[in-house]
Amino acid sequence: MRKNVLIRSVAAISGLVMMASLAACGDNTSSTAEGTSSSSAAVQISGEFAGAGASSQQSAVEAWQAGFEAKQPDAKISYDPSGSGAGVTTFLTGSTVWAGSDAALTSDQVTQSKSVCASGTAFDVPVYISPIAIVYNLKSAGLNGSSKHVNLDGETIAKIFDGKITKWNDDAIKTQNPDIDLPDLAITVVHRSDKSGTTKNFLSYVKDTAGSAWPYDVEETWPNQVGQGAKGTSGVISTVTQAEGTIGYADASQVGTLGSAAVKVGTKYVAYSADAAAKVVDASPKDDTATQANRVVIKLDHNTTEDGAYPVVLVSYDIACPAYKDTKNAEFAKQWLTYVVSEEGQKTAAETAGSAPMSASLRTEVMKSINAISTK
Repeated sequence: MRKNVLIRSVAAISGLVMMASLAACGDNTSSTAEGTSSSSAAVQISGEFAGAGASSQQSAVEAWQAGFEAKQPDAKISYDPSGSGAGVTTFLTGSTVWAGSDAALTSDQVTQSKSVCASGTAFDVPVYISPIAIVYNLKSAGLNGSSKHVNLDGETIAKIFDGKITKWNDDAIKTQNPDIDLPDLAITVVHRSDKSGTTKNFLSYVKDTAGSAWPYDVEETWPNQVGQGAKGTSGVISTVTQAEGTIGYADASQVGTLGSAAVKVGTKYVAYSADAAAKVVDASPKDDTATQANRVVIKLDHNTTEDGAYPVVLVSYDIACPAYKDTKNAEFAKQWLTYVVSEEGQKTAAETAGSAPMSASLRTEVMKSINAISTK
């Protein structure tokens, strides 16, 4: 009797060992499929690692921090959502391991990074894809948080943000919204006061779709004196929330109960969504001017006519070195970026911030750059 019990116990233990081995093999297969380098994944990290930059990424970064630190409990990560311009500047002083930016690096910034990186120049890869919502406060008209969206084409958006259209019931807006009772209410424009990649992405859309109706160059700083400025994504949302008649632009993850515009694409109007944003990114070419090693920069097609696409999109990048003067930072950067663009990391951002997970083909391309980071 005892002998039979012993035999059954040994068999059960052997079965568990075999199952664990198979599970481990399955895990290795998954990591390889996502592009995780096995040597990087095996190294335990400890220390404090700082990043700074795009406020649009803030919600996603907080979720990524929690997920990464669960795997690497001795790694303590901080992120200052100071804005894209400030984040890149901080990175170029060597004060942070990585920067988040809603705008790709300029040629001058790439050159400057030679003094920060141990060798080569910094590169940027997309990590966060999100619609930029054109938000408004029309609470008294019943249009905040409504399934109804005020329809706007590129030219009308340009004229609003340039102070040429000043009332919500202007004919240019009424014509596009025959089923909405628009109020006789003054429009107050709210824009970013700080240097912002979100501003650059938004104005890039406006410039491409409005033509001569938008006479300004596309930059990270707001180009005219219309309306009022607010710092960061949260500042824009807060300011728009406080007064009726306001309109601004912000990462869609922070829209909350405000209303948002549907923009004209072809002959239809499309409201923002993660899926609609992803359609534009996958259909857009790479920027052929970003020729430096390991850079993956998207040139968004704002004039797409693809059905269901939302072209006011923010592609936010993480900026890192191919080699660091401190190998501990290199190991962290490689593991951090690998996690951020992994299926798990992208799903986490989508669930937390409403972003659009990157496609498998884009992930494969991005992982080539991440895997090129030297940890020796």
